This record gives sequence, C-alpha cells and structure tokens, in this order.
Amino acid sequence: MSHGKGRGFVAFVGLAAVAASAHATNGMNMEGYGPIALGMGGASMAYDVGNAAMINNPATLALVQPGTNRLALFVGGLMPEVSANGRDSSATSFVMPAAGYVRRGDKFTWGIGMMAQGGMGTDYSNGAFWGNLAPTGPGVLDMAGGIARRNLSEVGVGRVLLPMAYQVSDTFNIGGSIDFVWAGMDIKWLVDGAHFGDMMAGSRAFGTVSGNMVTTMQGMMGPAGIRSVGWGYFDFNEEGQFYQKATGTGWAGNIGFTWKATPALSFGGVYHAKTSISDLQTGSGGASVSFNVDFAGASQTIPVAGKVNIKNFQWPETYGIGLAWQADDRWLIAADYKRINWADVMREFRMVFQASTGQANPMAAAFAGTQLNMIYEQRWQDQNVIMLGAAYKVSDATTLRFGANLADNPIPERYMSPLFPAIMKNHLTFGLDYALDKSATVRGALSYAPKVNATNDWGSICPAGACSNQSVSHEQINWQLSYGYRF
Repeated sequence: MSHGKGRGFVAFVGLAAVAASAHATNGMNMEGYGPIALGMGGASMAYDVGNAAMINNPATLALVQPGTNRLALFVGGLMPEVSANGRDSSATSFVMPAAGYVRRGDKFTWGIGMMAQGGMGTDYSNGAFWGNLAPTGPGVLDMAGGIARRNLSEVGVGRVLLPMAYQVSDTFNIGGSIDFVWAGMDIKWLVDGAHFGDMMAGSRAFGTVSGNMVTTMQGMMGPAGIRSVGWGYFDFNEEGQFYQKATGTGWAGNIGFTWKATPALSFGGVYHAKTSISDLQTGSGGASVSFNVDFAGASQTIPVAGKVNIKNFQWPETYGIGLAWQADDRWLIAADYKRINWADVMREFRMVFQASTGQANPMAAAFAGTQLNMIYEQRWQDQNVIMLGAAYKVSDATTLRFGANLADNPIPERYMSPLFPAIMKNHLTFGLDYALDKSATVRGALSYAPKVNATNDWGSICPAGACSNQSVSHEQINWQLSYGYRF
C-alpha cells in the first residue's frame, strides 16, 4: 500500500507481493477481505466469496464449479481520519493492490495469490502531540517552546498465499493455505522526559528501558554533566521508498471447512494459526535515538546512530465460524463470528536499539556499542467480531450487498497510544456486483466506521502540569474494487 504522501510500498513480481501499512479496522485486521465479503460485513465462512476465499476460508474455494479457472485483480483504499489532542494525522489515504488465481479440477481446487493482511499507521507531521510538556530542568526546552518532532508509525503485513481445497462429498469440503508472510515497520516516536525517566527508574507503569546505554547515561548524570532528560526520540523510517525500514519474513497457515446442512443452509469455519515471523530489523545504521538533555545548564541534543530489532512481532491466532442461508433465488443471508487473539501477540512492544561502534557526534561517542532495551506496555485484549450481511440479486447482472461488522475495542484506554490507535469498533458496509458478460464481473464495496474516542492515562505519572493524557478520535471509510474473469 502507499498513502498520499508517498510512503508505504507496492511490490508485485508475478503473483508475489507485499504490503505496507493499512489502517486499523478490527484491531489491525481488515474488516473484510475482498469486495464480496466486505459488502457483507466481512461474513465469508460458508459461501463462495470469490478468490478472496484464500485469506478468508479456503474451503469455500471448493464451491467453484469443476473445470473453472478464475483470475481476480483487486484494489482497495483506506481513508482514515485520526486526531490526537486536536492535532490531525496526515496519513489519510492508503491504496493497496491484490491479485489471485484459482483453478477447480474434479475434486481439487488450488490457487495462488497475494493480499494485504492489515496494519496501522499515523503521521503527526505538524508537530508532537504530547500536550503540555513543561521544562524538566534548566536549559531543557518544553514542547510549547518550539520542539516540533514528527511522530509517525507504519505497520504493515502482507501475504503470498498457496491455497488448496478438496470436495470430500457433495455436502462437505475442506481447505487450507500455506502463506509466506512479510512484515514491516517505520517509527518516529518522541518519548517525553517524564515518561522516559519513569521507564528508566520510576514506577514503570507504561514500560521499561534498560541496558548499558541507560547505565552509561546514568553514569554521566551530575551537576557538571547530564542534569535531566527532556525527551528521547526513536527514528527509523524509509520515507519516500517502496518498503519499510524494519522488516521480517515468515510463515503461517490456516485450515477450514464448509458443510451444506440442507439445500438452503450451509455452515463453515476456519482456523488461522499464529504467524512465525522473524524479528523486524533495520540495517546497520538504519536507525537513531536522540536524547535532549540539560548538560551542565545548557540544552543539548545527542543523536546516536545504530540499528533496531523489533522482537517477536506476530500476527495473532484467529478462528471463526459462520452460516449462509440461500433464502430463494434472490436473497442470500450470512452471519459469522470471529475471535482474534490479540492478547497473545500484543501484550507489549519490545524494541532493542544497538548503537554503532562509531559515532559522528562527539557527545554520542560515550554510547558507542551500547544497547537500549525498551518494553512498552500495550496489553491488548482478545477481540470478538460479529459479521452480518445480506445480498439481493436485482437481475442476472446486478447484485446488491449490505452488512454490519460489530466488534469491541481491543486496546485498554489506559495504554492507548496515538501512534497505534487501533480503536475502531463497528462498521456499516455496502456492495455492488455487475456482470459485464458471462465471464467478467466488476465488484465494489464500501465500509464506513463511525467516529470513536479514547483517552489514555499517560498524565498519571507526571508531576503536576508536566504532561497530559492523550485523547484520540478515529473514523474511517474503506473501499474495495475487483475485476474477475472466469474461463
């Protein structure tokens, strides 16, 4: 994906591709994959949802007629509106492609495709969003005094999928997929002195920082050295490029079924395993940490070059079950339940910064070769999602779809970060299919998520007036289009 300021990426070689950051919907998961499912509120377990079945429930690929080949090209757009304490995120337009090919033989169906799994991203390029940060000591500027550091996050996950389905009987199908997974992350993140100090040697209510970089800094503290820390700034961002700075790859898989209980009523279910992705890493010198300090009564900014390792970033285990009822020749009604186990993979954000052995800045030389370990608490909760949808066949060429996607917010407000505001809850969805002829169909879907608000508890650890809680609002429109050709 790429958004309006040119960040993110699209790489497409054959049918292998990866995706940059999307915006949060069901946590970081998309609320619907493919325009058929999206138009139906995301429901996709028990009926034919086209080639997007490979990321939904691969068993539904066995519902294709024997001897059929299907090629589908997709494009989607996400248009989030996010603000933190009245400052708007400029990451307001994302575009993402996808593609898939499926062939049904006698009993077996197989295919290949690439799709964006999901992610999140914000860009507060109009300055920091930390509220009122008072000076932490003589010579250390506060935010109102003119420090305007860009705060940015981009997290993206994409998959290359190899699905297969098998028709066990006239009423029962099984299917699964082996997926190559790519993940990437960019960050520009200012941590104010009050929180940095608390993570270093305070209550550690929101996380910890440790390592010999911290002990080196502590050893430099004193009247003739570092008197206080104004802020720390983490920076690794592949701006203007077609990929992200910290990347990793791995594997995942899923398995599902469909069962036709009656001619009109079908059931389906799927289990998506937790991914196995390597740690996300930048190259040597691909990241920096800057410290603004009061050094012997003067404000100094110390930039330390190095590399970053994001530890154990994974996509969660997910499972779901659903039904589809073909009421008559015109009406199809579907309902799904999905459980996304965020708590297992999003309890904390773990980042290791390794300083380079050579440092260009003289004051940074003291930190050469040292390491900073940061653990930031997130404590996401498992998420329950209800997906409801209906399709009405207006004519042989035209089908209308509408639905609702109902979810709880997986992020406890206390730990909600404006950089990772995956707080969306409910979505209303609409879709339209139009058959150009017997072989080609154009499909579109639109999803609207009403505004939600959340306020964290960051101000609770600060001295009076030193910093404030952060209030975030988030609403969003998503759309998807596809062109499908059957031969």
